[in-house]
Amino acid sequence: MSARTRYDYLASDRSQFLEEARQASELTLPYLIRGHEEHMSGMKQLKTPYQSVGAKGCVTLASKLMLALLPVQTSFFKLQLDESQLGEEFPPEMKSELDLSFAKVERIILESISASDDRVAVHQALLHLVVAGNALVYMSKHGLKVYPLNRYVVERDGNGQVIEIVTKERIAKQLIQNQLPKELLDKDPPGDESSYDDDVDVYTHIKRDNNRFVWHQEVNGAVLKDSKGKAPVNINPWIPLRFNTVDGEGYGRGRVGQFIGDLKSLEGLSQALVEGSAAAAKVVFTLSPSSTTKPSTLAAAGNGAIISGRPDDVGVIQVGKTADFRTAYEMAGTLERRLSEAFLVLNIRQSERTTAEEVRMTQFELESQLGGLFSLLTVDFLVPYLNRKLADAQRKGEIPKIPKNIIKPTIVAGINALGRGQDRESLGQFLSILAQTLGPQAIAQFINTDEVIKRLAAAQGIDVLNLVRSMQEVKQEEQQMQQQAMQMQQQQMQIDAMKTPQMDPSKNGELQAQEMAMAQQQQQSPPL
Repeated sequence: MSARTRYDYLASDRSQFLEEARQASELTLPYLIRGHEEHMSGMKQLKTPYQSVGAKGCVTLASKLMLALLPVQTSFFKLQLDESQLGEEFPPEMKSELDLSFAKVERIILESISASDDRVAVHQALLHLVVAGNALVYMSKHGLKVYPLNRYVVERDGNGQVIEIVTKERIAKQLIQNQLPKELLDKDPPGDESSYDDDVDVYTHIKRDNNRFVWHQEVNGAVLKDSKGKAPVNINPWIPLRFNTVDGEGYGRGRVGQFIGDLKSLEGLSQALVEGSAAAAKVVFTLSPSSTTKPSTLAAAGNGAIISGRPDDVGVIQVGKTADFRTAYEMAGTLERRLSEAFLVLNIRQSERTTAEEVRMTQFELESQLGGLFSLLTVDFLVPYLNRKLADAQRKGEIPKIPKNIIKPTIVAGINALGRGQDRESLGQFLSILAQTLGPQAIAQFINTDEVIKRLAAAQGIDVLNLVRSMQEVKQEEQQMQQQAMQMQQQQMQIDAMKTPQMDPSKNGELQAQEMAMAQQQQQSPPL
């Protein structure tokens, strides 16, 4: 079965999800999701929503997710030793040296990510996830490529594991003219042989074969040269993502689809308010038919002009829907607040006594709602993304080979970072309550300071290696300071003893006589 036939067959299962994604895109970001098979070389005129709450919410949520999954200043993963494989006899000083090497490897991976446009592609994929609920990421040697929902189909097994993917993209014939005979290339669709602007549909068929994925590309039923590839399951470059999973469904559902009712209601109210406000803003004067004032005289009158007529003959048309507009405006404000909370848009309370702690707690409460999303994206995206990055770096020789049975990469972003933040908050509250209840001296008496520092550093995502001194180093430094203090005290005691009358020859006669006798004895002794 050709890839095109397989794509058309699986597209029927995708049609309902694609239609729902298109409706969600029309209310938020209309350019994200197009029709089923739209191919436009130029710009398509899109319908603009009457409200921007949906667009702002999608961009904000996608940005929060990207900064949480791929933070800019810190690492999203950590290489750790599997101590169950090494045993307890592993020397601690070697662990420290290995941690330094691991940190160097982490910096190399982060520098390669920063030098590429991966974050741009990830943000685009997250936008598709928020709106459409689905996106396909391909990790090529040139960078990441994002396929929208209308450009690929996927089939999963009962456990949600991917078993088949077929993508469809339209490219120029000149890019693949060397990989197919000319008669096959011009078979479908027909075009001018001398033109290089004709496009052709290229299908990429990816299938799972036991513990690996194999893929190839087809044009008009013929396989392209040099298009075949394969990769193990754990470092597969094709990563299909879902925002929310539903049992038995091969595609996910987006965040917009969960609140599509509020968005539709807000769109209708916004349209009514905009059109009603435009009608209310229109100024139309009426003139009584029996008035002696002519309409042309009234229209030509300038500001401050004096004309003959009666004021009762002139009137202004008023809509008189102020109360109705207020009801619609208040309902639109309620819907906007609900949608802002749903998309984690931080709305700071406007008052003179709004404290920084209140703002921080509000932001932390909003970010805590992303726990389930972080868990799914960590498993579906960060783990295969990191495995592929490490495999590419090892193949290029940028980092040494990593033994799988001893060293294991661990994700420290996403839900793990959120959990560390909760640990930091709980530990800070515990120490504060302990100091208020038992006094500050209780912390020094009952709390292990070294352990508190380690837990705070772990909660903050900071490596304490060569940064925080261990308790052994602190005790050694205290012993050295005590020894120095004792030596200085002994020297001072000797100096003070020299100043006493017993040790002063001018004040002690016996000591003076002994010194004189010793001096005479040295003078009488013959020289050697």
